[in-house]
Amino acid sequence: MKNKRISKDEYYLGIAKEVAQRSTCFRRTIGAIIIRDDQIISTGYVGAPRKTKDSFEHGFCLRDKLKIPHGQRYELCRSVHAEQNAIINAARAGVSLLGGDIYIYGSVSRKDAPIDAIPCYICKKMIINSGLNRVICSTVDGKKKVFRVNDWIKDWQKGDILDDSHQYG
Repeated sequence: MKNKRISKDEYYLGIAKEVAQRSTCFRRTIGAIIIRDDQIISTGYVGAPRKTKDSFEHGFCLRDKLKIPHGQRYELCRSVHAEQNAIINAARAGVSLLGGDIYIYGSVSRKDAPIDAIPCYICKKMIINSGLNRVICSTVDGKKKVFRVNDWIKDWQKGDILDDSHQYG
């Protein structure tokens, strides 16, 4: 009998799924981990900025209260996205992200219903500028979607970010 190991991508997405359990968003549970040289160098989850009250502490989602649809008006959200927090946490620790990969797992908040955890435009811009190579996202069908950051750059050089074929929300 042969033992079958899960792939590195499955392994790291599984860790991102666990990180997501710290999320403090009523809408989405999302976790991100950044890997460089086969080592976890940073993690992040959806949550309010440090030392501020999150949506759970307030008892409601501000965007729900304002009837803002998913994927719109992020400036009115209390939370920082998981990808942003992973990038910020690496900066706080003085760790370079150049050449690394980011794994993102997402689900409907507090349910085991996966979503297409594709970064929003703001996170995509941060990922590009941080020097990451690949973005590996969980998908609604339980599989994964892999993006090469250089492909985003090439696409945005030819078109515009609004022409992006893979959009969140």
